[in-house]
Amino acid sequence: MNLLTIIIIITTALSTILAFVSFWLPQMSPDHEKLSPYECGFDPLGSARLPFSLRFFLVAILFLLFDLEIVLLLPLPWSNQLPSPVLSFAWAAAILILLTLGLLYEWLQGGLEWAE
Repeated sequence: MNLLTIIIIITTALSTILAFVSFWLPQMSPDHEKLSPYECGFDPLGSARLPFSLRFFLVAILFLLFDLEIVLLLPLPWSNQLPSPVLSFAWAAAILILLTLGLLYEWLQGGLEWAE
């Protein structure tokens, strides 16, 4: 047998074993707290249909922006192996400068203020 067949057999066997273990291993003993719609221990107060604050969306957008920055800059250490690493460093510097200018603009405009 070749290596690919052995890897497929091992991964299939391992996933099947883990599926059966996870099906038979847990102890199902639900109590009153687990059966309630809120597991946090307190009774719900007020309506659950209140709109989200705009601050929540600001934090979410900032998280996505800096997550995207990490994804764009992740291959930077491996760019030393390229024939012209200066070009990739220039692109990385352009991304960082653009994000820094955007952050500075939002900061000066008051878009990052929590208190209104």
